[in-house]
Amino acid sequence: MKKHPIQFVRFMGLLDGISLIALLLIAMPLKYNWGIDIAVTINGMLHGGIFMLYVGTILFAQLRVRWAFRWSIASLAAAFIPFGNFILDRQLKKIMDCYPVQPFEKVWIVYLIVFFAFIDLFAQLPVMSTYALSVGATTFIAGIVVGLYSFTNTFGNIFSGIFTDRIGSFNMLIIGLATTVLALISYQFVEGPEMLLIVRCIHGFCSGFITPAAFTLLANTRKETEQGSGGAITGSFVGIAAIIGPATSGILANQTTVPNVLGLVACFGFILIVAMVMFLRSTNEVKQEKVKQVVRLDWNAGVWKAYGGAFFLMFSQGVLAYLLPIYVEELGYSSRLSGTLMSVFGIIAVIVFVSPLKRIFDRVSAQVTFCFGVMTLGVSQILIGQSSTQLILYGTLALYGIGFAFLFPSVNALLVESTTKETRGKAYGYFYAFFSLGVVAGSSVLGILGLDLTVGFLFTGCVLIGFSFFIFISILQNHQFLKSEEVR
Repeated sequence: MKKHPIQFVRFMGLLDGISLIALLLIAMPLKYNWGIDIAVTINGMLHGGIFMLYVGTILFAQLRVRWAFRWSIASLAAAFIPFGNFILDRQLKKIMDCYPVQPFEKVWIVYLIVFFAFIDLFAQLPVMSTYALSVGATTFIAGIVVGLYSFTNTFGNIFSGIFTDRIGSFNMLIIGLATTVLALISYQFVEGPEMLLIVRCIHGFCSGFITPAAFTLLANTRKETEQGSGGAITGSFVGIAAIIGPATSGILANQTTVPNVLGLVACFGFILIVAMVMFLRSTNEVKQEKVKQVVRLDWNAGVWKAYGGAFFLMFSQGVLAYLLPIYVEELGYSSRLSGTLMSVFGIIAVIVFVSPLKRIFDRVSAQVTFCFGVMTLGVSQILIGQSSTQLILYGTLALYGIGFAFLFPSVNALLVESTTKETRGKAYGYFYAFFSLGVVAGSSVLGILGLDLTVGFLFTGCVLIGFSFFIFISILQNHQFLKSEEVR
């Protein structure tokens, strides 16, 4: 008799709970009372590895039994509460018979590839600058090391977009995953800042192959009536990566080395390559992907709006990553609060993505939700600069998460509506190039202008609100408030 997917969650949850209790009640007292540091090192590594496997079983259950998403959230939250897994286990045992195993939809492999692309990005954030310093880089070189990834990622996105339309998204994904895995492994051979700079260039360029190809494959295999809500599902995987990536890599980096952490990410990428070859190669969508005659991309108004949305979404993110930690410390709070605030925005975005609210993206014009998302981001940026207490900061970051959740699927849906299958790979290549440029511009422009923190948030908010007014005027001129009956 086959095991139920929820049984795997229960088993790994209990192991995770035991390892957490052992860490808190045995390993930490041994370290702080008797100076036995190795106890925390060993227990911490075991707990980190078990936690990653536990998250994997939660994702597996979500895919195979399609239980209510609140159970995935509850399972993840229980891992951070002492004895939480033991309490949750009783509830999971009760609901197990209510969720029969569903057929495995192969499209979820592509969603996991999107998750891999962004977990690769977010896992680097808390560790790369300190890693650069540890191999002998100056603070100036460390800054370049961090920025090189996004810079070379831009060229990888464009390269992927061009060749996705020529060789097919499946082949481009295999190339992207394979080269990214090799790039991640190559950190093991870094001995100085010069080698690290080379590896960062290769890593950024190769990882840029993945996202345009993955989004093209998803867009081309979805129904036209589900592009908006499908984009929301994709966004949920991006949001989950943003939540667990920095925290997991930060914890594991304290117990082992940064190259080993990136090596774990490489293992995940290798598993996805095997899954693609086993399950996706024979699908009809992949078989239909043939080398096409080169078709020029139509740079119409919808495409430019989508690119503008991608740029300003990540411009806002760049500003937030640059100013928020400094602003939080200036208010007198610990740096830990800024990380928590970023997690809150990600959690709220994921909740919107997976809630019934995502259906709005299939009913309302993409430009309307686009405009609302940009406006909400702009207002939240201004409010952050006016916030002085933790409660208000949490509220404004939650509002920011709502704006992100509305904008991300909207710009994807707008791009799909404005392109054809023959040019969609190229379109997504440029789309994610604008994403990367937005991150660089967000932090660098504010740094060059040297604005006061509050003024910096105000400036960013006004720029975003100004862009939303431009979109609003376009909506009024074209009377595009609801999806047309043909699309719906």
